[in-house]
Amino acid sequence: MLSKILSSATYGIDAYLVEVETHVERQIPGFTIVGLPDSAVKESRERVTAAIKNSGFEFPIKKITVNLAPADIKKEGSSFDLPIAIGLLSAIEKINLHDLSEIVLLGELSLDGNLRPIKGALPITVEARKKGIKKIILSKDSSIEASIVEGIDVYGIDNLKDVVKFLNKEIEIDSIQSDLNEIFSQVNKYHLDFLDVKGQENVKRALEVAAAGAHNIIMIGPPGSGKTMLAKRFPSILPPMTFEEALETTKIHSIAGILPIDTALVTERPFRNPHHTVSDAALVGGGSFPRPGEVSFSHYGVLFLDELPEFKKNVLEVLRQPLEDSKVTVSRSKLSLEFPANFMLASAMNPCPCGYFTDPNKECTCSPPLIQKYMSKISGPLLDRIDIHIEVPAVKYKELSAEVTGEKSETIRERVIKAREIQINRFTGLSHIYTNGDMGSKEIRSYCKLDSAGEDLLKMAMTKLGLSARAYDRILKVSRTIADLENSQNIKPQHISEAIQYRSLDRELWRH
Repeated sequence: MLSKILSSATYGIDAYLVEVETHVERQIPGFTIVGLPDSAVKESRERVTAAIKNSGFEFPIKKITVNLAPADIKKEGSSFDLPIAIGLLSAIEKINLHDLSEIVLLGELSLDGNLRPIKGALPITVEARKKGIKKIILSKDSSIEASIVEGIDVYGIDNLKDVVKFLNKEIEIDSIQSDLNEIFSQVNKYHLDFLDVKGQENVKRALEVAAAGAHNIIMIGPPGSGKTMLAKRFPSILPPMTFEEALETTKIHSIAGILPIDTALVTERPFRNPHHTVSDAALVGGGSFPRPGEVSFSHYGVLFLDELPEFKKNVLEVLRQPLEDSKVTVSRSKLSLEFPANFMLASAMNPCPCGYFTDPNKECTCSPPLIQKYMSKISGPLLDRIDIHIEVPAVKYKELSAEVTGEKSETIRERVIKAREIQINRFTGLSHIYTNGDMGSKEIRSYCKLDSAGEDLLKMAMTKLGLSARAYDRILKVSRTIADLENSQNIKPQHISEAIQYRSLDRELWRH
């Protein structure tokens, strides 16, 4: 007997349908799975055998051949357990429903027949809907994220026995629905707020400018000055995610298996903070069967690298492509996958190995060559992609003990949203440019024109402060954002003046 069941697998952040063909015949008993299965798929034989028996069904003592088509793409994971089990039961006529062409089945089976969650439920459901599939059956835990896709009936079922009863129409199960309005009502419910930060008003302002123009930022200051505390609150002032952004971000988290079980959609901008011992593959993605890395997990959010010079140099250098292209391409001999990585880079570092080079209250014990060696760990090409450098001084006791509180994140976010709206209108019709941080040389020449006073100020700054050539374009981009925050059509000298302050690492102090 032959049966055909539809299932699915992920490829990058997208999915493709897989046809599970099961053939049962009277020969020497055996159980073979073909179609480029990996180890986890091959082990399905043992899980499926035990699950069928423990669910009260008779397992056929015959030769069983399972083919996963298309047979030229490697299959991985445990989500094929359920379709293989249903295909086998259908082949021996334990299931009365003969037309299973409009149902996708997914799920890992425990030995007692219970269904466990899988990775990639959301992209699989999206692909199933595209192909005209009417129903999808998977575990209850995985059905939460799948249910946000409209136009397809999602059924969350507990075990193999209930799946068979449902297909045989012996029981009725309601499809699961998600209320997108309810989900998005939880947007921007951040637990961390800028209101908690005492002092550091200049750094808060720099972060506001970075958020408004989607500029990458680096904070330089002694230990305990609040760099990490400020960075963790950075996402709370970013504009709310759109549904399209939330959907794409959720797909990445789903295929990686890091989406919480009770979460249908990622509605808050991600904040990722990898340790400085992270490998290049873990940071940008990779592996024998490529998986997304931290840069993709922070898609449409913030990637925070604390103690930046402590990261291995080769790890920092692989950041250059995703910072430039907003995507990561991972190539192997037999496949090439692309993962989105449109993130904002926020980083922090000490000014020297001991941390007190710029601290007026503590003496630095580092020699100039040692400081230079420490700073040289961050290459020029990487610094080229960071628009804002801001010094974070140690907080004085007077500021720490003061009862005066700063602005709420919500207040700052409202200004950021207005500035972003100005930029969206400005760049309408330009592909891949949505914010000032995305501008290239051509756009800078078009949208960052200065009057004579602004030109004179910038020329003087380049000369007197010893700013490098790379700082010129960055100052213009940041000035444009500062002007947008003030709803000013023209870039004025005061905007240039503020932007010049955000180029600390380009000054002679740090280069000699």
